[in-house]
Amino acid sequence: MTITTEQVWAEFNGRLRAFILDRITDGEDADDLLQDIFTKIHNNLSSLKDEGRLTAWLFQITRNAIADYYRQLKVQPPEPALATGIVDNQDDNALNREVAGWLEPMLDSLPEKYRQALRLTELEGMKHRELATELGLSLSAAKMRVRRGREKLKAVLLDCCHFELDRRGNILHYHTKSSNHCDCADRSNAKQLM
Repeated sequence: MTITTEQVWAEFNGRLRAFILDRITDGEDADDLLQDIFTKIHNNLSSLKDEGRLTAWLFQITRNAIADYYRQLKVQPPEPALATGIVDNQDDNALNREVAGWLEPMLDSLPEKYRQALRLTELEGMKHRELATELGLSLSAAKMRVRRGREKLKAVLLDCCHFELDRRGNILHYHTKSSNHCDCADRSNAKQLM
């Protein structure tokens, strides 16, 4: 059986839109991006060899489109404060988005079982029950794997930088820790250049 664009739209448009809105707050931009994504899906759906990988493929296209969206917004070189790894900015969402951009590359430092669990749940929107089925785990084991993965990712991030947060958890300020060679600003800048 060959899946059609209409079937993909019916099953995934809500999930993909929610995924986009978690990362892009402007509803009109999110809707425009969703339409662009479905154009790409329509044009490339015949190249998908394994329909079992459909969800991963859709979310990869979506992540790439979101990254392209932010690359287009960031046409100016970074501020001098970014180059030193010290940022003090009143735009909470800008700092939150910047730090969120570091997380995917930092996932690569995690053991495979945690990296896979976080990619499927946090980046592709898979529910814990679906993860349990996908990985052949009990529901409680799947939840535990995601929780431990989050803890490990948080440890990697906190080993790299010190953050000051407001009462809602938004980043107000960050700076790299001088005790190690990690430079979060360099991670962010390198990702933008790719």
